[in-house]
Amino acid sequence: MTEPLTLSIEGPVATLTLNRPESGNALDRPLALALLEAAIRCDQDETVRCVVLTATGRLFCAGGDIAAFADSGSSIPSFFSELAGLLHMSVTRFMRMTKPLLVVVNGPAAGAGLSLAMAGDIVIAAKSAHFSAGYVGVGLSPDVGTSWHLPRLIGIRRAQELLLTNRRVPALEAEQIGLITRAVEDDELASERQRYAEALSEAPVGAIGLTRQLLVESFNSPLEQQLEREARSVVAASRSGESREGIRAFLEKRKPNFLEERSA
Repeated sequence: MTEPLTLSIEGPVATLTLNRPESGNALDRPLALALLEAAIRCDQDETVRCVVLTATGRLFCAGGDIAAFADSGSSIPSFFSELAGLLHMSVTRFMRMTKPLLVVVNGPAAGAGLSLAMAGDIVIAAKSAHFSAGYVGVGLSPDVGTSWHLPRLIGIRRAQELLLTNRRVPALEAEQIGLITRAVEDDELASERQRYAEALSEAPVGAIGLTRQLLVESFNSPLEQQLEREARSVVAASRSGESREGIRAFLEKRKPNFLEERSA
C-alpha cells in the first residue's frame, strides 16, 4: 500500500511529501495522522535544521477529502472533529518548532491545502499554481489556521473577500498580495527549493527558532510585553555557540559556519 505521506531526511533537511496524487493529495484521516507523526519527528530530531513540505502530482493539496466526508454519513461531526484535531496539532507543531518550514507549492492549493501552505516561513509556488479558500463552496467554515493566517498575511479586507467569495488567486497575484513569498517558473521550482533549503539549513537554527516564536506572539502582545520578550530572546541567543560564531565571522569578514557551532 502506498504511504499517504513520505518523509526523507538528507543531512540537515527533512522533506515531507503529500503522496495521494490520485485524489489531489486531499486530506483524509491516514494522511492527517501521518502528517502529525512526521511533524513531531521533525520537531524532535535535533539533526534536522530545515523542514520542507511539498507534494506529488498535479496538485499541492485539494483540501479535505470530500469523498471521505460523504462516506462518514451521520457521523460527519465526529469525523470533522477528529480530522481537524489531527491537522490542528500538526500546524501547531510546525508553527512552534525551532526549525524553519519551507513550503513548496507545486500546483493548486485549496481549503486546508491553502492553510498548510500559509504555515510556511518561506512559501514558493510554481506560476501555474493557484490558491482558493474553498470552504464556503461546500458549506463549511475555515479550519487548520486559515482564519488566523489569512488576515495576518494579506489584511482583513482581502481575507474577507477570499473566504466569502471563494475567489481563485493565481500564483503571481498571491506573491503580490503577500500570500506567498515567491512565484517562480514551473521548471525553476526544484532549483529554488534547493537554494532555499540549503540557505535555511545553514542558518542559525537557534536564532531562527526564537524569531519564529516572537513573530507568532507579536500580534497578541502589547508593545511593552513584546519588547520584554525580545530582550529575553536576544539574551538567550547571545549565550549560544551560534552567536559566538556569528560575531567572530563578522569581525573576521568571513561566512559563519553555524552547522558546526550549533552545540558549541
